[in-house]
Amino acid sequence: QGARVLVTEIDPICALQAAMEGYEVVTMEEAAPQGDIFVTATGNIDVITTDHMAKMKDRAIVCNIGHFDSEIQVAGLRNYEWENVKPQVDEVIFPDGKRLILLAEGRLVNLGCATGHPSFVMSASFTNQTLAQIELWRNADAYDIGVHVLPKHLDEKVARLHLGKLGVNLTELSDAQAKYLGLAQQGPFKPDHYRY
Repeated sequence: QGARVLVTEIDPICALQAAMEGYEVVTMEEAAPQGDIFVTATGNIDVITTDHMAKMKDRAIVCNIGHFDSEIQVAGLRNYEWENVKPQVDEVIFPDGKRLILLAEGRLVNLGCATGHPSFVMSASFTNQTLAQIELWRNADAYDIGVHVLPKHLDEKVARLHLGKLGVNLTELSDAQAKYLGLAQQGPFKPDHYRY
């Protein structure tokens, strides 16, 4: 809805993917003074440092969705005054008077500021797990001990079961289209090795 999204990235392939999707890929040093909302999602430490936060706009919002509370250098902010706005929302007041809005004290924002994962996401996840257990029970001999990917036809079944809740009307292949593609009309539409 009109947001300009900047992406910071260490992986050249992910950076290329982001750029090809139309995002501007910059360093955190470049992003810090420009952004209004900062979301870390890396699984790394010190992604947003106190130096970065010192360069951010007044009342920039900072949160983490990636990894414990180590992505944002919250410890460095403890030297400043904190003002609690409401549960899980704090304003950190810098010596120059600038305020930074920190969500969930830098911990996982989806757990700290919400109720965790939406029920729709949990439904899809639990459906995947249930179908995987049924598949293993029915076809145990087909699987060696190890980690396996859910067969594509079951992945598609999970998606199909959830489309109605989103108001999705799925197009169906005609007999001629299915034959041309060499697929069954009801799928699976991708080979098991295909990754979305």
